[in-house]
Amino acid sequence: MVSKFVARGADGYEAFMGRWSRRLAPLFLEFSGSAPHERVLDVGCGTGSLTLALAARADVLAIEAIDYEETFVAALRERTSDPRVTAKQGDACALRFPDATFDRALSMLVLHFVSDAQIAALEMRRVVRPGGVVAATVWDTYGGMPSQRMFWDTISALEPTAVDRRALSCIRPATQAGELRAIFERAGFDKITEALLTIRMEFENFDDYWVPLMTGQGTLAEYMATLPEQVSQSIENSVRSAYLCNRPDGPRSFASVAWAVRGIVPH
Repeated sequence: MVSKFVARGADGYEAFMGRWSRRLAPLFLEFSGSAPHERVLDVGCGTGSLTLALAARADVLAIEAIDYEETFVAALRERTSDPRVTAKQGDACALRFPDATFDRALSMLVLHFVSDAQIAALEMRRVVRPGGVVAATVWDTYGGMPSQRMFWDTISALEPTAVDRRALSCIRPATQAGELRAIFERAGFDKITEALLTIRMEFENFDDYWVPLMTGQGTLAEYMATLPEQVSQSIENSVRSAYLCNRPDGPRSFASVAWAVRGIVPH
């Protein structure tokens, strides 16, 4: 698999997205369900938000957590000593497990970054036993992440070279209405259900919003560095103005929405 996720270390991920994935994880687990004594696979575990939430709330037998980024796997290993949790580097599109190994496979904020979400869904179906559950969730990147759109819409209005980058960021595979469900339907799951999961992304001030954009995941910092200093500063000032909205600097809160789909592996 060639990952479409540009990683810049576990700390960068935590500041940029990890704090929000921790908020999303309990909602996703409520939607996907759990049962005692299950073997569960976390596909694309990141730094462990879903794995640790699952271990804390369910009487699971074992959790296998995989991620394409070895630095994330190492961070998860450092965050838990739970003997039920095993974290390894792995490829969502080529899972290194025998057929019907798990009772449940979960994937949170991953399928829009893999090389082929359809293959990943088929792989999760393969490694889950008949009657078991596969569930996934991804951000609604076009209409459900206003904190991100505020940045991209502002920068695109000022810098023509940002327009294509905005499109790549806001229109990712599997993130538009019905796309994730369609992937599950083509994979042949039974009893497919769909839901919208909503959290709030809360920032203490503009720096808490801006700095992770520039130092977290992706290539925004590199892109900004290619712009003339005057243009880069104008962009930061304009995004700051959009964040402040004629009010003093301080906390801001954005409702953020993710698509979630759940299916049963057929007998």
